[in-house]
Amino acid sequence: MARALFRAEVCAALEAWPALQIAVENGFGGVHSQEKAKWLGRAVEDYLTRNADLELDEVEDFPGELLTNEFDTIVEDGSLPQVSQQLQTMFHHFQRGDGAALREMASRITQRKRKVTATALKTARETDEDEDDVDSVEDMEVIAPNDGAATDGVCSQPEPSDPDAQTIKEEDIVEDGWTIVWRKK
Repeated sequence: MARALFRAEVCAALEAWPALQIAVENGFGGVHSQEKAKWLGRAVEDYLTRNADLELDEVEDFPGELLTNEFDTIVEDGSLPQVSQQLQTMFHHFQRGDGAALREMASRITQRKRKVTATALKTARETDEDEDDVDSVEDMEVIAPNDGAATDGVCSQPEPSDPDAQTIKEEDIVEDGWTIVWRKK
């Protein structure tokens, strides 16, 4: 019973991990991304139970390597140490047989996952509304390096080095928007 609860909590923690969610939703693991995510939960749970005295960096390395190998994803958003800390804390509760603490962690993870999902949906809807607004104008500042200094937010156009420089002709633009580039003779 405790092992099944621990397995469920590990899976819940990984399912709530935004880096894994993004990798699965975008198919970074290929057509079997969903199955790989489920396998990842079982693999992490098995790894923790077989290696009882792991340090945090060892716990962190395993899911990070799996995400890199199976989903071709390197996590650099700082979430890997947080998820690893949750997994290690869950494992300590599991070792002590503290089911109540495991359930409480699961509840917090589920609430946080719902909040992240709701925020993401709200942001996506707001983005859709912004795209529908044709009159909206977006301000953008461009800073170009000029010998290490910024140039008042304006990028200067490069000067053509050759007066006979090749220009793009209308007949070089194909229907789909591609441009034919000819080799110089």
